[in-house]
Parts: sequence; C-alpha cells; structure tokens
Amino acid sequence: MSEVTVKQLANDIGAPVERLLKQITDAGLSPRNEAGVVSDAEKQTLLAFLKKSHGESEGEPQKITLKRKTTSTLKMSAGQGKSKTVNVEVRKKRTYVKRPDVSSELEQQNKEEAEKAAKLAEEVALRNAKLEQETLEKERLSKESDEKRVTEEASSKVEVVIPVVADVPVETVEKNKKHQKKKEKPEESLEDADGKKKHNKSAGHRGPRQREPDLKAVIIDELADDVVEMPRKLKAKKKKAKKTHAFEMPVSPVVREVAIGETIIVSELADKMSLKSSAVIKVLMGMGVMATVNESIEQEMAVMVAEELGHNVRLVQEDALETEMLDGIDYDGELTPRAPVISVMGHVDHGKTSLLDYIRKAKVAAGESGGITQHIGAYHVETDHGMITFLDTPGHAAFTAMRARGAKSTDIVILVVAADDGMMPQTEEAIQHARSANMPIIVAINKMDKEGADPDRVKNEMAAKEVVPEDWGGDVQFVNVSAHTGEGIDTLLDAVLLQAEMLELMASKNVPAKGVVVESSLDKGRGAVSTVLIQNGTLRTGDIVIAGQFYGRVRAMLDENAKTIKDAGPSLPVEILGLNGTPDAGDEFVVVESERKAREVAEYRESKSRKDRLQRQQASKLENMFENMGKNEVSTLNIVLKTDVRGSLEALTAALIDIGNSEVQVRIVGSGVGGITGTDANLALTSNAVVVGFNVRADASARKIIEEEGLDLRYYSVIYDIIDHVKQALTGMLAPEFKEEILGIAEVRETFRSPKFGQVAGCMVVEGTIHRNKKIRVLRDDVVIFEGELESLRRFKDDVNEVRSGTECGIGVKNYDVKVGDKIEVFDKISVVRTLDS
Repeated sequence: MSEVTVKQLANDIGAPVERLLKQITDAGLSPRNEAGVVSDAEKQTLLAFLKKSHGESEGEPQKITLKRKTTSTLKMSAGQGKSKTVNVEVRKKRTYVKRPDVSSELEQQNKEEAEKAAKLAEEVALRNAKLEQETLEKERLSKESDEKRVTEEASSKVEVVIPVVADVPVETVEKNKKHQKKKEKPEESLEDADGKKKHNKSAGHRGPRQREPDLKAVIIDELADDVVEMPRKLKAKKKKAKKTHAFEMPVSPVVREVAIGETIIVSELADKMSLKSSAVIKVLMGMGVMATVNESIEQEMAVMVAEELGHNVRLVQEDALETEMLDGIDYDGELTPRAPVISVMGHVDHGKTSLLDYIRKAKVAAGESGGITQHIGAYHVETDHGMITFLDTPGHAAFTAMRARGAKSTDIVILVVAADDGMMPQTEEAIQHARSANMPIIVAINKMDKEGADPDRVKNEMAAKEVVPEDWGGDVQFVNVSAHTGEGIDTLLDAVLLQAEMLELMASKNVPAKGVVVESSLDKGRGAVSTVLIQNGTLRTGDIVIAGQFYGRVRAMLDENAKTIKDAGPSLPVEILGLNGTPDAGDEFVVVESERKAREVAEYRESKSRKDRLQRQQASKLENMFENMGKNEVSTLNIVLKTDVRGSLEALTAALIDIGNSEVQVRIVGSGVGGITGTDANLALTSNAVVVGFNVRADASARKIIEEEGLDLRYYSVIYDIIDHVKQALTGMLAPEFKEEILGIAEVRETFRSPKFGQVAGCMVVEGTIHRNKKIRVLRDDVVIFEGELESLRRFKDDVNEVRSGTECGIGVKNYDVKVGDKIEVFDKISVVRTLDS
C-alpha cells in the first residue's frame, strides 16, 4: 500500500478531514495537516487504534454498533381546508456486546471441586487406615498383657477412637463401636475362700497401683457419642418446634369493651379498640362526619363508631373518677350551727380596712386564738353572741374571682359606704356582684364622726339602686358606724349574727373536711402555701387533700397567728402546707382517703379545665352568637359596659336596653364609670358577656384575664357605633327568612327530541329573563307540576347564560318532559335580612 495524503485517505474512507486528523493525533501519531503524508505503518497503527476504540480486539470483535435511519412523510391539516407535508426522520442506534464464555469457568470450578472432594476422601481413608492400624496394635498389646494386667485392663478400657470428621457417616461410627465391644474381654478376678477379691500376682499384677486411662481416647469416645446422638437430638428438637408456635392467629374477631365518656378524642377511641386512627376516621367519613385524629367527638357518635366496628360499649360519666373517689367517704354527719363568713366590700377609702382593724383590736386580744396577720387574708373574732369569720378581700376582686369558679365562700356581704361621700362607682359595682350572687347585704354607713356625714343621703342613693332600708319598708339592714370612735360596731356585729340566724347556717364537725380555697402562694422556704376556709367537717394534719387541679398530704397547718395547730373545724380559716401546687382562689377542697385516686382526679380536672377554657372562648364571641341561637326561647346578649362619664353611661344603658324584641334581648350585667378592671373581666367571664369600653381602656390585670380566657373586648368612641354593632349581633341571632323572586317566564311552543340532550323545548320568553343557573318550575294550566333546574339553554346553536323577554330559545329541562303550552318559570330565593322591628 503506497503512501497517501491525509485528504486522499479521508476521501477513500468517506470521513471528514478534521475528524481523521483528530483520530491520527489520538492514536499517538505526529500531528499534521491535510497535505501531510500517511505511511503504511501509520495506517496500521491508526486502524488498530480505531478497532480498540470500537471495542474490537485482535481476534473477534467484542462490540458491534448498528445505526439505522428511516424517513417518512406525514400530512397534517393547516386549517381552512389546507394541508401541509412534514418529513419525519427516525434515527436508531443499537450496540451489541459479546458475552464472555462461561463454560471454561464452570469446567475449572467443577474440576477444583472434584479435586477437593478426592483430597478429602483420601484424607478420610488415611485416617480410617491409621485408626484401624492403631486399633490392631492396641488389641495385640492387650492380648499379650491380658494375663499380667487383668485388673488394670478393667479400669482402663479403651474404645475405638472415632476421628472427628464431618464427612464420616454415622453407620461407620456404629460399626467401629460394635467391633470394639467384640474385641474387649471381661475382667477377671480371683476370690478366696471368704469370697473376697484378691490380686492375681501370677497374672502379672504388680500391686494396688493402677494405670491411668488414656485421656485422648476418652475425649474421642465422648465426641463419637455426640456424633451418634446429634441427628436424633436435632430431629426431636425440630419435631418439638413444629408442635409449639409463638403466635396463633385468632379464628374469630376480638370483641372489646370500650368505655366512652361524654366526649372522646378520635385517637383515644382508636386506642381503646386496638385499631389505627385511620380506621376510625374512615368510619366517621362514611357517616358524614369529618374529624381529625386530635378532634373530640360526642358520645353518641363514638357509640355508633364502636358498634359499627363490632365492639361493645360501656357509657361512662365524665365525673366517674370524682364520684368513685367520694363514694367511700361519708361527709354527712350531725348538723350543728356554724359561724357566718363575712366579706367586706365598698369604694376605695370608704373605711373598709379601718373598720376591720377596729374589730380586730376591740374583739381579739393579743396572743389569743383568732388574731390576724395580713398575709393570710382571713380571720375570725369571738363576740358575746358567737364567732364571726371575716374574709379580708381587697374590695370585691377576690370575691368575683371565686364566683368565676363557681364557689360560694361568703354568707353575708357588709357594704361599707362613707357618710360624707355617698354612692360611688365601686359601691355600685359591689351591689351588682352581691345581687348576682344572691347574697344578703348589710350596709355599714361609716365615718359618722365627720361633720359632713349625711346618712339619709346615703339611704336615698342606695334606695335608687333598689337597696331599700328596713325602716323604709325594705329588707336591708343599715347600721351607722364609725371606725375611728367605734360607734355602732357592736350593733353591726349583732346585725350580722341576726342575719346568720335567719339563714340557719349549719355544718357537721366529726366528718372529713370540705371547704374552699381563699388564696394561695409559693413560699421559698415552705413551698406551696394555701389559705383555705373550712365549710364542713374537721381538717387534721396528715389528711390527704385535693384542691382543684392539685393534691397532697397536709404536712402542717397554721392559724391566722401563724401558730401550728392539729385540727380546725367549720368556718375557720387556716394555712396548709403540702400541696403540689397553688390552687386558684375559689377552688373547692375535700379530704380523701387514697392519694392515688386524688392524683388521677387532679389530672382529669386539669384536662377538663383546658377543654372548658376553649369552649368559653368560642361561646363568648360576638361572631358565634348565631350558633347559640335556638338554645333558649329568648336569646340574650350579655354586656359589661364601662364609659368615661356618667352621662354617656346612662345614655348608652337606656339605648341598649331598648334594642331587642321577643326573640333577642340585651342584658347589661355590669356597668360603671372608669377604666376596665380585672373585676369587670371576671364578671364578664362568669356571665359569658362581651366587654364594651366607651372612651376607656383596660388595665393590666383586665388585659391578662381577657387574653387568658379569650374574652371579647371592644373599644368604641362613637355611641352610634356601639348601637349599630349590637343591633348587628342581635340581628345575627334572629332566625333567617327567605323570599322568592320570579325572574322570568317562558312559554313552550314546540318540543323536539335531540340525541345529545334528550327532549328540547322551543320556547318564547314572555316575561323577564330566563337564567340558566337558577331553579325553575313547570306550570301546566297555572298549576305547579314540577320543580327542578335547567339542563341546557340555547339561542340558535350557541349556549347562553340568559335569554331576555321577547326572544326565542331552546330549553332542556333536566329529568322531566314538558308539553306544548306549559310555562317554565325561573325563580330565585333571596335571604331577607330581618330587622329587630320585623
């Protein structure tokens, strides 16, 4: 082959010059241009490189790549009756790789395995031959020394040595053992005339010393026994494993007893039935109820789900734990009169603290039982007519906080009013709280020693608030007192005891104690300290007490003088130490027997309190008033109203009360002048009311309560905005009304049958407008014979949404066939907003 240039070589093989030049360089040849010369040797080098790069060896090719290209023509519509032709080119590339020859590898592997097997068999044969030789040698030696060592032979028997080889069959081992037994001879002994054994010295016995057994033979003998017994043991073990199972599938569904309370969480219900939550959710969805895993469902729905899944149901009351805890304790005993519990209320600086201080100094001797320390918040005094317990509450905030938790800790309210100031805003608030709690009131007109004292003015102002004195024909005792001089103090205490006699206050002493928490706090040195008022029974040191969400054993009990006492009876305030937390003011406490049950009840109360708080947050919203509609015959919107001045308060009160009708009404549960305080927030909490502030703002304590409890607080600066919003809320509480409006009438002129739409009525719109998405009625002789909806509405061939009067159209009535002469009436239902006057 002669030398050629690169360009000529490229033309001969049909390849581009640039690619050939690159391949020459990749093959390790010297770079050149298209005019460069390629020799025969370089051609062979280039050819070998190209074969190697394409997967070929010097022998047969190991990889072949096939390429295929096909071209076809496709006609497509271009619109408006025109068409165009598109050439489609399909390129396919497929590479085939030669698989390696595995026959030689298999032959080599089989050859190696055969060699290993032959080698193993040879080793076994050698071992068996060696074993046989050793056995014959030992038999020969044994035969020669049999007469000399009979006794020694008896103590040193040697069995056939079985080599520990995995491939030796069990039959061979058994055969060797039998052969050994045949070769063994019985032991011989000589007896004298007395029947005793004696040594045969003639047989070569050398004395009492015996030859030690062959340790190797003994070990191999034991291993041989294991080889013989192993198959039998494995077979017995396998047979035993087949008979016993770790788990047996139940042949029938497992029916469980599910305890369901008034409400239950979906995940908890699934756990009680040993199911996944998804199974319970699936059943709920089948019943039309959409619930999540952490959502609560009612008892009735939970019962239906459990029965649907094939389980038995046991209904449980929510207070079952508390009932079970209290069932075993008898809190009822012989009733005896008890001392009254008094709360002192009134406006700031009207003399509440001075009045209490005078009573304490005059009626309680220093160091005697019944003294007072300001931190305990309660104390009692002894009078000539009996004992009286006072709750030292700041104003009426604590009183309202107790009422917010449903506790009744006070029997009588003493309302302190200054004779020179008369009725004040906090005085009015105290009256509202006492009246809402149905507490009897005794009015103490204080500061009678001042020159400007005018008790008649106080009586007139109080009578205007429906607090009428007894000497004016009312039911409220008015007592003139002076905390400075002590005037009227005895008369006030006598009035309290007289009112207590009328109430007939009774309690039992020799029973476990019950009562109410007055206040609680955390002390760094003593832990949780709770002040409790015992209302029934006797509290003793060591009793187990549960108060609200906390429980514990009474480790120590102190009176109001901070002296340790062992027990305390009804109407006595004491401090107790030992609870695991600080209960809220107003929480009830009881003495129980089991600390375990007390812990369970405390945990249950904690979870229930969380649920109740969430429910109150929803119920107290103005936006949710519509959901509460229909629960009572008359729906009531409770409002706590605070304004900046008295005139605005009176105007707003009169305007709000006038709003309403026989179905909905406004009730102002609390009102006053000044900022919104914590007392107002607590009152709104107890009465489920909305807090409305006109040109006033809430203080820090009120904001904290409103935020924690989720109360609805609204600020206004325009009176008409308050009235409008209250009207809107009351309107939302009214039942809605709907009114029908006829939109259009079409008369059927002809009917047709369409394969696509079924029956189609050719109609003329005679009144109004026919709408496609509205409900219809079919009238025949002005009598309603069908009510439904339209399936289609067409104008010529086009679908339309509406057709106006005087226009022809095609109407398809869904699921009904109309006749010529029928009228199709299109109507719509409109929700009419009801007003309070309608």
